[in-house]
Amino acid sequence: MAEAPVLYSVDGPVATITLNRPAQLNALNRDLAIALREAVTRAAADDAVRVVRLKGEGRAFMAGGDIVMFAENFDAAPETVGGLIEAFHGIVGTIRAMPKPVIAVLHGAVAGGGLGLALACDVAIAADNIVMVAAYTKLGTSPDGGTTWSVTQALGARRAIDFIMLNDPVDAKGALALGLVNRVVPAETLEAESIAYARRFADASTGANAAVKRLVHAAVEGQFQAQLALERESFIARAGTPDFREGVTAFLEKRPPRFHS
Repeated sequence: MAEAPVLYSVDGPVATITLNRPAQLNALNRDLAIALREAVTRAAADDAVRVVRLKGEGRAFMAGGDIVMFAENFDAAPETVGGLIEAFHGIVGTIRAMPKPVIAVLHGAVAGGGLGLALACDVAIAADNIVMVAAYTKLGTSPDGGTTWSVTQALGARRAIDFIMLNDPVDAKGALALGLVNRVVPAETLEAESIAYARRFADASTGANAAVKRLVHAAVEGQFQAQLALERESFIARAGTPDFREGVTAFLEKRPPRFHS
């Protein structure tokens, strides 16, 4: 029997959601998306849970979407993308809407959809071995998961365009300096320090935490929701192009893409 794509556990007031496709670097596919949405919904509904940790099993937090599923049927790629984005945007929407703080616990690759997922969380604690990269334009497409909104909020428009279009990887030191993560710790102490970090949120007033999260997001939440819709429309449109077919094929063949448009 295959292992569950997402693991869920609760220790006192702290719920931990673990992405569990380590052999695929926790790449997002339909099964993972469905299970992750169920897990974040469960955490949001549990009144005993005061804070949520979101982490990845194995060598990475999440290395983006599962590219293999796009290559299986390029003609159906827009429909495949549309279904996956619907589930993914439901996940990031639930994370942002729940009143309790959600902590991204990051290590290894944080790429593509993994970047959007990490930035949808309220705060992030990262191991010193993280590598953050947008990765979408390498596939001839545009981001989803609120990534264009989150990165622009953190970096400003000019640096966001550079970061997303050129796909230069950002290490832990750079991510901290740019405001993409809140704290950086040694990889070997990430688990213990992320638990201690979570318990500090859990020890605070639940009502006060909820009010702060609501107020902080209130100023820009409408923009975020509108951006999710724009990202979905753009990604689906790009999934039907020759550039997307070339980008996915080049990724799987481990060569640079040769775009002609």
